Amino acid sequence: MSYLQWIIKGMAMGAADVVPGVSGGTLAFILGIYERLLNAISAVDLQAVKLLGQGRFKALWRHIDGTFLLCLLTGILCSIFSLASVISWLLEHRPVPVWAFFNGLILTALPVLLTAVNWSIRRAVLFLLGAFFALGISMLAAVELQPANWMFFVAGAVAICAMILPGISGSFILLLLGMYAPVILAIRELQFGVLLLFAAGCIIGLLSFTHFLKWLLQRCHDATLALLTGVVVGAMYRLWPWQDGSLMYSPASYARRFGQDDLLLASACFVAAIAVMLALLNLEKLLGKAPEKPISL
Repeated sequence: MSYLQWIIKGMAMGAADVVPGVSGGTLAFILGIYERLLNAISAVDLQAVKLLGQGRFKALWRHIDGTFLLCLLTGILCSIFSLASVISWLLEHRPVPVWAFFNGLILTALPVLLTAVNWSIRRAVLFLLGAFFALGISMLAAVELQPANWMFFVAGAVAICAMILPGISGSFILLLLGMYAPVILAIRELQFGVLLLFAAGCIIGLLSFTHFLKWLLQRCHDATLALLTGVVVGAMYRLWPWQDGSLMYSPASYARRFGQDDLLLASACFVAAIAVMLALLNLEKLLGKAPEKPISL
């Protein structure tokens, strides 16, 4: 049953990654698989290359925690390719319920994140620094451009670094770079050449950045968790349901500006998100204990 749990958590990460302002890394952090994910990705190192050269494929698979990564990747790709068009349409035509849903997900999980840290004054300061950093990024304005092919490689490398960070949305970084719409279009139209360039950038960025994060967690674990938790909290600025670009509205002001506030539907989505997050946080109880204990926060 652990395989199914990992696939479901991967699907949650993939769904979050499609939405600008929400991070798949946030879901991994919340669901207790973040450190294991970093360890597995950073295991793609010289030792892995050596095992590959020696033809020791089983040892290589164990070294990189291959089954765990494969299950997560399966869930992520299933979500991205099945939900990209749907979520894009909703963000264009009915954005308020989408933002309300992800708001509910993160708020429900906040107590879990806050109690995972052994707090001190220094860690509280790091928490505030992380929150202000994420808030600053969230308030930046997006740009529009017609990208050259090489820009997909650069965008993949930059976005994946944000994507693996809890609280910083890879999709939102793509939006700031003017690359979100071109990447979504490439996914919709299956432009494999462009997608391969984007994937190559993601691989390079991911392998380099995860080693740095793993190093931080090994040397100052609780301080890093406090900083990352602050980033998650600060990034919630982008999750306010009644927004338009960088402008935030009250439901009543939003209704006057756009004709409807979707308050009832947003409330229903918020409640549904609470139920979904509680189910995700209790997957082990619902589906049975995993034979291998994941690395917890």
